[in-house]
Amino acid sequence: MEKYQILDQLSPGALGMNLVVEKTENKVKYVIKQVQCIDEHHANEALEELMPLLELQHAHISAYQELFIIWNSQISSLFLCLVMEYNDGSFQEVIEKKRETKTTIDSEWMQNMLGQVLDALDYLHHLDIIHRNLKPSNIALVSSSHCKLQDLSSNALMTDKAKWNIRAEEDPCQKSWMAPEALRFSFSQKSDVWSLGCIILDMASCSFTDRTEAMLLRKSLRTLPNGLRGILKTMGEKNVPRAQTLGSLLPLMLQINPSERITIRDVIRITFAGSSVRSSSIPLSLHQQAVPDFVTDMLLEGNVANIVEVMQNFSSRPEVQLKAMDRLLRMPEDQLALPWPTELVEVLTAIMTQHERVLGLQLHACSLLLCTLGRALAQDPAAEVPGDSSVTSVLLNCLRIHPESEQLLVTVYGVLTIISSQESAAEALQQAGLLELILEHLRTFLTNRDMCINGLSLLRALLAAAVIVDKTPLERAPVLVAEVLAAYPTDVEMAEAGCAVFWLLSLLGCIKEHQFADAVTLLLRSIRLCQDRVRLVNNAYRGLASLAKASELAALQVAMPEEGSSGLGLIQDTYQLYRDDPEVVENICLLLAHLASYDDILPELQASGIQPLAREIKERFTSSLELVSYAEKVLLRLEAGPPPGAAEQSALP
Repeated sequence: MEKYQILDQLSPGALGMNLVVEKTENKVKYVIKQVQCIDEHHANEALEELMPLLELQHAHISAYQELFIIWNSQISSLFLCLVMEYNDGSFQEVIEKKRETKTTIDSEWMQNMLGQVLDALDYLHHLDIIHRNLKPSNIALVSSSHCKLQDLSSNALMTDKAKWNIRAEEDPCQKSWMAPEALRFSFSQKSDVWSLGCIILDMASCSFTDRTEAMLLRKSLRTLPNGLRGILKTMGEKNVPRAQTLGSLLPLMLQINPSERITIRDVIRITFAGSSVRSSSIPLSLHQQAVPDFVTDMLLEGNVANIVEVMQNFSSRPEVQLKAMDRLLRMPEDQLALPWPTELVEVLTAIMTQHERVLGLQLHACSLLLCTLGRALAQDPAAEVPGDSSVTSVLLNCLRIHPESEQLLVTVYGVLTIISSQESAAEALQQAGLLELILEHLRTFLTNRDMCINGLSLLRALLAAAVIVDKTPLERAPVLVAEVLAAYPTDVEMAEAGCAVFWLLSLLGCIKEHQFADAVTLLLRSIRLCQDRVRLVNNAYRGLASLAKASELAALQVAMPEEGSSGLGLIQDTYQLYRDDPEVVENICLLLAHLASYDDILPELQASGIQPLAREIKERFTSSLELVSYAEKVLLRLEAGPPPGAAEQSALP
């Protein structure tokens, strides 16, 4: 103690006396906690347990500066001295000031501070260190936007029953932050979760509870399983910020049985997943000392389950996450032995939420989602794809937070295309504004081929899987899709994706009359581009049939296109190429049936030799009733011809 000058004596804590001191050599202020020990063995045991805390390096943890033992000859006792940083304020002062004025704590400030505390506790728990003495007065305010955990304790000090009983009599408030099992001197990481839950509860309710009421409430929670119900209801009635989230979080943190209590990692997920307020603790975690490469490499040795466990245990470390994901992406398929994709999807979405602004991490996570979901469906096409709101909201968040990263957008599109195979997920994505985002990206990134192909594929998936309630966003879709196809006139993949979208847009009635001619021209051009691509051919003929059904103008455009070569000749060429494929033949025959429903087109059909083609189709596909029905309608119309002066026939229903 010789090198310190005592300036003040603070209120005694649960473990001992707190002195404000000044170091003689540099005039820096510190706090020295003097803890009376039973004997030398007790002092040495506590000292040995606390020594590793000197090595802690974290932006939100006030590590001990020095530890030493002194002998107080006046009372013949040993004291363990713990030297800590000195800070004027703490959470306790903030809470009490708000309590006096009956005002709520600013939601954004509380979110920011809570993020920092969670970041620090996550770090401690990863190191298997328990704080043991977490309460508002032990969360120091370094500045108005920066806090630190301080006064970490040890098992040896906390299990001194005689000292605890004495302190509890002097200040009953001291023990009210402790978990039920901690009162029986049993500490775990879940004990810290309880204490943090009490802190959050006090911060959220300080505007309408006095100090005594708050203390009695904390104590009652240890024995009343439903003790939170009343206070949570009042928080909602008084419009406490984020009352709904707290109503979900606090009952999970304040479970009497520690085995039923959630972990700090769960608290992070619930607190920040889907929150409109982004926690500043997430970028702050980047300023922590990085885990050394050799440690990360050692941890990531092993199978997939081991790697995922590391990802969960180091969720606040983006450098570890990047290495883990890279390892999984490079792993041979036969080594991927997890129950794909549920477990990994949950881990990845939690990490993406926690580090939403780290672009590289988002890209790796989305690439891994795309890889694993694709493999899962390849192994079992009927497998259920995770499409709940927690997954889709994370992916949509990516699109909005990183609109400039074309590579990330393309990868997210790939994942969303897989998820959109489920009707419920497709409808949720539609309602979340994904259609507008896709169209905006098609316009903005017209020169990016991958973006356009993936954008068209995702648009097709959404249109095919979901009931389109609001067609307004799709009004500009035909023009944008036409611009994309015009920008890539010889790109077969682009033509295939574009034909599918045109077909679905025509079914939905989203292609207007003045756009029919251009749509027909693009579909015919796509067929000519690559007739040996069966999916392209099917989608193009479906689109043409839908347009021909809707408009005689479109039907005339098919039969007598402006390019000079008849679409009817193209139909015959396609039939010869796919004469053994019932699906293609059915789509061709459906188009012919719609064309034949218009009197003005019948002469062109007769002159082009469509009648023998329809007869051949009827004779070759006798087992397909629908196909035969289409062929018979064509033949009946062609054999009868247009009746003189007859009114124009309507298209097929």
